[in-house]
Amino acid sequence: MNRYPIWGYLALTAVILIGALYAIPNLYPEDPSVQISHDSGSLPADLKQRVESILSLNEMEAKQIEVNQQQQLLLRFDNTELQLQAADELKSGLNSEHIVALNLAPAVPAWLRAVNASPMSLGLDLRGGVHFLLQVDMTAAVSKALDRYEADFRSVLRENKVRYISVKHNGDVLNATFKDEESYQQGLDALKENFRLDLDFTKIKAERGITLVAAFKLAAQQELQNFALQQNITTLRKRVNELGVAEPVIQRQGTDRIVVQLPGVQDTARAKELLGATATLEFRLVDEQGDAFAAESSGNTPIGDKLYYERNGTPVLLKSRVMLSGEYITDAASGIDQDTATPAVFITLDGKGSRLFSKVTGDNIKRLMAVVFIESKTEYFKDEQGQLQSRSRKVEEVINIARIQDQLSKRFQITGLDTSREARKLALLLRAGALAAPMNIIEERTVGPSLGQQNIDQGKNSVVLGMLLVMIFMVLYYRVFGLVANVALITNLVLIIAILSMIPGATLTLPGIAGIVLTVGMAVDANVLIFERIREELSNGNSPQASIHAGYAKALSTIADANVTTLLAAIVLFTFGTGPIKGFAVTLSIGILCSMFTAILVTRALINLYYGRKKAPSLAI
Repeated sequence: MNRYPIWGYLALTAVILIGALYAIPNLYPEDPSVQISHDSGSLPADLKQRVESILSLNEMEAKQIEVNQQQQLLLRFDNTELQLQAADELKSGLNSEHIVALNLAPAVPAWLRAVNASPMSLGLDLRGGVHFLLQVDMTAAVSKALDRYEADFRSVLRENKVRYISVKHNGDVLNATFKDEESYQQGLDALKENFRLDLDFTKIKAERGITLVAAFKLAAQQELQNFALQQNITTLRKRVNELGVAEPVIQRQGTDRIVVQLPGVQDTARAKELLGATATLEFRLVDEQGDAFAAESSGNTPIGDKLYYERNGTPVLLKSRVMLSGEYITDAASGIDQDTATPAVFITLDGKGSRLFSKVTGDNIKRLMAVVFIESKTEYFKDEQGQLQSRSRKVEEVINIARIQDQLSKRFQITGLDTSREARKLALLLRAGALAAPMNIIEERTVGPSLGQQNIDQGKNSVVLGMLLVMIFMVLYYRVFGLVANVALITNLVLIIAILSMIPGATLTLPGIAGIVLTVGMAVDANVLIFERIREELSNGNSPQASIHAGYAKALSTIADANVTTLLAAIVLFTFGTGPIKGFAVTLSIGILCSMFTAILVTRALINLYYGRKKAPSLAI
């Protein structure tokens, strides 16, 4: 009656062992670390020695120095205070080609990493870091779009040979002024043919001539603003991922705001710099007649030229006029050039960019064209008081010079990159590109690592204390059956931690810990119902074996009703709640499901194992 088949015990054992395996990584705390990467994508051979020298000079020592899978030098430290001091010294001691960032490095052993076992992701309130609430300037997004339309208007009118007096961007509208009714009608027909889906056109009399006023349709404006918000989110996410910040949170809030949380980052200035970073390309013609070396030595460049430098330091004269800029790039992917087997970046332009590039390259076939990479870098230095300061520096370098062999259009490639990693980095930065609209930081919070650790300690203490009180009560009141319930309670907690560690994107926060504490208190409810039912059956004169069977069978529907209603409430909280509420709902839902598993199946298996083979056992309940 009260026996499980062997396969049942094996299945339960397998579930518990797998849960324990994926919960173990949480016993290994993350190390405060500093990661160093190089602009070129590969680390200089002497970087480790230089880093050790800087640390030794400042009487600091790293617990471990290693090169991770992303080809970054990773320095592990014993505490966050030493981590922050080392980061400041390394920023001032290394040149601007090195990117020094704070992080938390996992300390999970290799045998656990081999089975993809990793610790739970901790939220900002537990790990520490920075929180920003950014507001996107939607007025600027519309204005920026109208700037593009202004140039498009001129191009369309010229292509259709329509005479116009002026095309001007005025506030949130575009004004195109024509001399007479005939030219106005021709311009209206041409513009409507190209832009009628996005713009509304209105006719007004001007001081001289007739003015056509174009304004965004409401649907087009909303789509534009939504695109600007989503594009900014994509840009921010790519920038953050490039620096390797662990488990960042970048999400939309409302119609014009973005929440950015960077766990493990304690340097607010560095975080702001990261969010505002830019990288783009410019395509310029090479002045093949000018003498770049003479211009460098004399300091005088020919009219219409600008002096640049290639990566090897060679000077080159480029035309001041930009053939095409990076704002027209819609996609960039790294790969290998099939002809030369060297790293390359494959560029895709938008419609306007492809028309411009097609025309300008078609007019300059057989001439040399240079690709200029432009990036803003931050240099760190110590002032007279010894405080670490930063300044922004614009870096412009020629990464490729090639002869235009054919007319280029929507898709083309650039080469001249040293490594595949550098090509991937350039492609990523180009895809991120500039922000679609400016953003302002309207809220900023910094959670220190010590406060995060304090939250973790308090959360652990609350869980442990809650479990101890429940376990003591169960042992005193239900004796052996109470011990069985305690084993199930511990198993329940292990399974909750394991599932939170296994779910991609799940993050444990303080409200999540509150959900676990609540689950610990609720987890024994099912056992209380079962045990009280067994006591009732014994008092009615039933045999011990029949009482055990009836206790589990008759209490099942009540347990299911109670837990299902709580689970539905948790689902509602997750569906309609915000971040902290969602964290609470997730842990509560997982806890309810795990408690039903352990309270019904695990405890039944242990009681069956202990009492099932006894003909007339004396139940210690």
